[in-house]
Amino acid sequence: MTSPLPDTIELRQSRALVPYREALEEMTLRNAAIAAGEAQELVWLLEHPPVYTAGTSAAVAELLDPRFEVVEAGRGGRYTYHGPGQRIGYVLLDLKRRARDVRGFVHALEGWVIATLGDFGVESWRAEGRIGIWTRDIDGREAKIGAIGVRIRRWVTMHGFSVNLSPDLAHFGGIVPCGIEEFGVTSLARLGREVDSATWDRALLARAGEFLAMLDKPCPPETDR
Repeated sequence: MTSPLPDTIELRQSRALVPYREALEEMTLRNAAIAAGEAQELVWLLEHPPVYTAGTSAAVAELLDPRFEVVEAGRGGRYTYHGPGQRIGYVLLDLKRRARDVRGFVHALEGWVIATLGDFGVESWRAEGRIGIWTRDIDGREAKIGAIGVRIRRWVTMHGFSVNLSPDLAHFGGIVPCGIEEFGVTSLARLGREVDSATWDRALLARAGEFLAMLDKPCPPETDR
């Protein structure tokens, strides 16, 4: 099958669960190799066994019940949960080849997820002052359906996004997700959309060209995020 990404970007799609520490080590090595010009850029789609990860702004008080392994992730943000039924995209791109715009990269990443969710009939959005991807839950309240967390070293990105397809939402109860107590977490399955990882990947990758094109455009003003 031909990759929907340019030849300069490797596409990796893992169907088996990948332990978080293993993925983090591989990402770290690949990030350095890309920066040194020794490896291709990478888009890696995968899922992890249950794990809580701590970003650089994580507060210990927000780890309510460490029922799963807790790993220092080195990315921006606070605590989040990863587990089966949550599709993750690790995006390792060299921004020196594109606009050197960190905020623009995050904006493009958010836009990629929002557009793909729309393909499944789920309207979602950015919310000012709240990191992540938000939608309307079955009770009519706003809830988080996707998380964003990135790190950039020597202008090469790492980490990326996660989208809740059909995870066990009770597992988010061990943390205050991303430090935001007043809003809940939802999933495509909770919203009545049964989407497996292969179906999600196809829809996401169909929009990869749009995502990459956004990286060469100026980021909209902060009020639009």
